Order: sequence, then structure tokens, then C-alpha cells
Amino acid sequence: MPYKRRLGPGGAPGTNRFARSWPKASEGGHIPAEENVRWVCLDVGETLIDETRVWSTWADVLGVTQFTFMAALGAVIAKGEDHRKVFEILGRPDWHDLRPEFAARYGGFRLNDLYPDALPALGALRDAGYRIAILANQPIDRTAELKALGVDVDLLAMSDELGVHKPSPEFYARALELMAAEPWDIAYVGDRLDNDVLPSLAAGMHPVWLKRGPWGVIVDDAPPVGTLVVWSLTELVERIAEVWTVPVATVAT
Repeated sequence: MPYKRRLGPGGAPGTNRFARSWPKASEGGHIPAEENVRWVCLDVGETLIDETRVWSTWADVLGVTQFTFMAALGAVIAKGEDHRKVFEILGRPDWHDLRPEFAARYGGFRLNDLYPDALPALGALRDAGYRIAILANQPIDRTAELKALGVDVDLLAMSDELGVHKPSPEFYARALELMAAEPWDIAYVGDRLDNDVLPSLAAGMHPVWLKRGPWGVIVDDAPPVGTLVVWSLTELVERIAEVWTVPVATVAT
């Protein structure tokens, strides 16, 4: 049965500049506790956006083959190291200086960067009554780019706008503030165990591990008890209700 959408604590207009404007939940703005909505909050890279073109562009900027870059990146991920170490392996610790060239070549998100299941899943989740947030580690320009691709959600902001980044607890605290929701009313969906699953769980949210992209496929550590594991956003839509069948006390331990 679809989850019935109700206006929750974030329902009043002007709650924050990253959110849609919503009508008042009730006269005088009082919102009974039982009227709280459930949120599905999603990551961007390898969740909504296929990052193949990101890394291929970096290979071109560095002057190495795409195959070499991808192999080096996979090795770094397999060792559990920061992915930016790939630039050291390839002999370019000065990669920060190359960011303007990368940005010019990459040109921002394109429609064909979206995973085929991204927009249909967002629509299906909305039709099922969930509010949808997209909060991720990305440059500030990505917010406008996603909107231009037809991504229409209740809350949309990137880490560079927020001034906090995953996996810091401050990022998830800011997410809770923006959604104006209790953590147990939020499912956080992402491809990374370290950046998405573990810290969202620590914040009291329901973690959903999307097993695609390099981090989703290469990392084979067992997720914490209570984590919903899916292999596509289509499967997420089909199984999202399972998230709230796990007692909060179990998820929070």
C-alpha cells in the first residue's frame, strides 16, 4: 500500500532556501506528531548519476588512458583508501591545479549521465507518498544542473552549498535540520558504505546501500544489521517500505 503523504514539520513555507514551498499543515501551523512524513534522501554520484564520464574526463586531463585511470581508482577503492590517492599513484599530486581544465572539459551533468532508473524512481517514490531529498558531496553548480535535467524533489542541496561534507556527523545533522524530520523517518540511499551507510546509521537514519558503481561493487564488507541492500533504484522503489519494518532500536545499534 502506498505511504500516504502528509505534511510534516518542514511543511511551512520558507523553512529553508533549499526546499520547496509547502502549504501550512494546519491552521496556525501546528503539526501533530502523528502527521510526520517519511523522507527518502538520496546521494548523487553512482546513485542518480553515472560517473563514468567524470573519471574518463579526469583521465583525459591527466593524459593517461581511461583504462589505466579506472584500474588505479579500483585499486585505491579496494584498499579502502581515499579515492583522491589515485592522483598520487598516477604522478599528479598537483591535480587541484587542474580543476579548471577538468570543469571546462566535463561541462556539468548531462541527461545521459542520469542512470535510466533515476527519474522514474523519483517519480514513483513521490507517487507513493514519500518526500524526497537529494543531499550529496558535490560542487555547488550541480544543484542547478540536476534541476535542468528534470530532477524535481522537495529538497536539493550540495555539500559545497551547505559547508559540510560526508561522512562528517555535521553533514547528517544539517540534513536533519533541513528536512525538519526525526531521523527514524528518513531513509538515506547511497552507494558507499563509508560515506553513506555508516554515517547515516550513526545519525539515526535508516541506511540503504545501493550496490552499484565502484564503491558499491568492490567493497564487500557486510553492512550493519538493519541496512536495506538494493541493486537498483527500481528495486529501491519496490522494497522501500521494508526500511520501516526494522525497529529503530535495532537500526540504531
